[in-house]
Amino acid sequence: MRFYTPDDYDAKGQLKLPLAFWGVLLLQARTWLLFIMAGASRDQGTALLALFYPDTRAFWTGIALGVPAALGLLLTGYRQRLPRLWQTWRWVLCLSLAVMLCVQFASLWLGEDTLSPWMILFTGFDLLALGWFAFSARLRDCFAPEQHLE
Repeated sequence: MRFYTPDDYDAKGQLKLPLAFWGVLLLQARTWLLFIMAGASRDQGTALLALFYPDTRAFWTGIALGVPAALGLLLTGYRQRLPRLWQTWRWVLCLSLAVMLCVQFASLWLGEDTLSPWMILFTGFDLLALGWFAFSARLRDCFAPEQHLE
């Protein structure tokens, strides 16, 4: 466990989650965000979903792979109440990122997807996010059991 300044802790005495953590969760839940945006735009919602997900199977795969991130967003408010679940959630998020990468590579390998700049960009971000989740000492400390003792 590293030592942090008092500014690194919130009002509850928990180590503040890095800003990049929120970005990674939003990256993982990108299909959910698009789904919410499509629902909010009503008339153009179907066109918006068809633009990004012409294959409905890819949409439902994205929804399924985004569930851990969406639950992780909700779980951040319960870090003190559910410490064991919170501690294991880091690995759940790592696993979901790894599965997401495997699905992306498999769809390319099988020829279901074409290599596009967007796919390269999101795959690169997913790889960076997986590496950060696995090796960031600050993030590891945010999930450490010592942070959640009452």
